[in-house]
Amino acid sequence: MGSDLVWYAAYGSNMHAARLAYYLRGGRPPGGARVYPGSRDPADPRASRAVVLPGRLYFALESPVWTGGLALYDPLDRGRIPGRAYLLTAAQFADLAAQEMYRPPGTDLDPAALATTGRLTLGPGRYETIVRVGDVDGRPMLTLTAPWRSADVAWTPPAAAYLRHLTSGLAEAHGWSRRRAARYLAGCPGAAGAWTARAIAALADPGA
Repeated sequence: MGSDLVWYAAYGSNMHAARLAYYLRGGRPPGGARVYPGSRDPADPRASRAVVLPGRLYFALESPVWTGGLALYDPLDRGRIPGRAYLLTAAQFADLAAQEMYRPPGTDLDPAALATTGRLTLGPGRYETIVRVGDVDGRPMLTLTAPWRSADVAWTPPAAAYLRHLTSGLAEAHGWSRRRAARYLAGCPGAAGAWTARAIAALADPGA
């Protein structure tokens, strides 16, 4: 993929620019247990913007960072997902993807599969499938998810700390109120039935 620029579309915790920075510069996020090695190019994204992806967000598996279900993306489900896109070099995106896959950064991605099928699966686990979800300003927009469909895996309720982080990420990326973000998250499979919008909104502001 050389030095071409691509958009990385985040729909989970990386909607926070400060958290994304650890994938680029390396280090341990506050309160985190994992140290990120960072990218070969630690420069900030060249731009960022709010985006809406086709598909559906759901929670499954268990996060080693947050506990509870992980946010995953099914591009073939009906719906729309608010996210945040960052303009990165292809090498930065490759290094970010490697870290999400718990692999060492430093290997460029082969763009051939993405160009022909819009999908590149590098492993069987979560965030090991790269999906091209469109184009922005003539550049590909890519995101990371799991290779399976949302209906093919057991849904898992997300943890309170994760929902609080996603709620504030939606506010940072889209300017949503905590109540709007809570309504959206409470409707996602895995959270639906386990969390109410009122309970999620209260997590974002315990004094509300």
